[in-house]
Amino acid sequence: MAKIVPFKAVRPTRDKVCLVTCRSYEEYVNAELAAQLDFNPLSFLHILKPAYTNQESVSFEKRYRQVHQKYEDFKNEIILVKDKKPAIYIHKIVTKTQSFTGIIAGTSVEDYRNDIIKKHEDIIAFRVRLLKEYMKYSEFNTEPVLMTYPDNKTIENWIFNCTQKLADFEFSTTKKEIHYLWKIEDALEINWLQNIFEKTNNLYIADGHHRTEALKLLSEENDDSENTAKNHILSYLISENNVKIYEFNRLVKDLNGFSKEDFINELEKNFIVENKFQQPFQPSQKHQFGMYLDNAFYSLILRKENEVFKTALDSLDTQILYKKVLLPILAIEDLRNDERIEYLSGKQSVLEVKNKIDQGEFEIGFILFPSNIGEIKALADANLIMPPKSTYIEPKFRSGLVVYEL
Repeated sequence: MAKIVPFKAVRPTRDKVCLVTCRSYEEYVNAELAAQLDFNPLSFLHILKPAYTNQESVSFEKRYRQVHQKYEDFKNEIILVKDKKPAIYIHKIVTKTQSFTGIIAGTSVEDYRNDIIKKHEDIIAFRVRLLKEYMKYSEFNTEPVLMTYPDNKTIENWIFNCTQKLADFEFSTTKKEIHYLWKIEDALEINWLQNIFEKTNNLYIADGHHRTEALKLLSEENDDSENTAKNHILSYLISENNVKIYEFNRLVKDLNGFSKEDFINELEKNFIVENKFQQPFQPSQKHQFGMYLDNAFYSLILRKENEVFKTALDSLDTQILYKKVLLPILAIEDLRNDERIEYLSGKQSVLEVKNKIDQGEFEIGFILFPSNIGEIKALADANLIMPPKSTYIEPKFRSGLVVYEL
């Protein structure tokens, strides 16, 4: 039974919202970041900046406390204002090709601990510790964890009705996205929605595994019985049919000593290999892969006799590529840390794979078919973990739109 809670969000004032909100700090190239910091004094980047500067000379605690101080400065200057009543929020994001609408609310750390909120990705302990320390000393969270719930017509109709009203926020970004935010603070309406979610057996983390685990650690350290904020996770709840899942394509720097001909001979033991020559090729179904090597595209189709899978993980395309090619032929054992392999989001054209290899930095590229929400749920239900860089999932969120105080 999934639990959700309202909270008193801290938000930009209506007249400043388009200037305050920003993408994740790491997404900005240096020139763009410098321009934002130099010419936009209202950007939430000014709050985030201390966490990323002076990393070698200043302790984590001191840097993160500076983040908190900048945050307090924005509140004192009435750039950010705390809502007076607990609420939940509906957030709609319209991009050039997609539209996403979901519910921002608190979910339960206890539900995560009890496997009601399910995960499908592995976590890096060091990164979790950093996030936990960051939230401990900054005392806020502004990046919601993306969670999916099963398609629900009742919730869908309710969201539709709510979004026919004038939004509290409506603004565009330089990435040509349009963002809308509606505040729902009626106690009866919130209670009704809570009852709907209590009938939902599970929520599934789509994006934000490290943040969720960090919040669990922060909750366990909480020795203030009156501080219940640390028992909840800022979450964006979205119907599973409304997420967009892209693949991560693989780029490898060498053939591990194989000639092109010998490498293809090795591939043919497990795949039907077809040369597509200069015709860009992208797989159209599971267990089919694209490959770019020596100025030519190839189609790789897993041979029928190899389609014997014991678990949901075994049938995953990223796992098949790892078990049949990357590990045994190319000797790439550690997908996360091996310097010979890099990843390219499927949001980018397959021609970008070609360009990077033609420029000489990589020798071969593998193009995958994207996973679907059913595969993610099957792995989570079986307590299995996806290989690193298996999915790139949207929507992505802007920092500073909704802040959850800890």
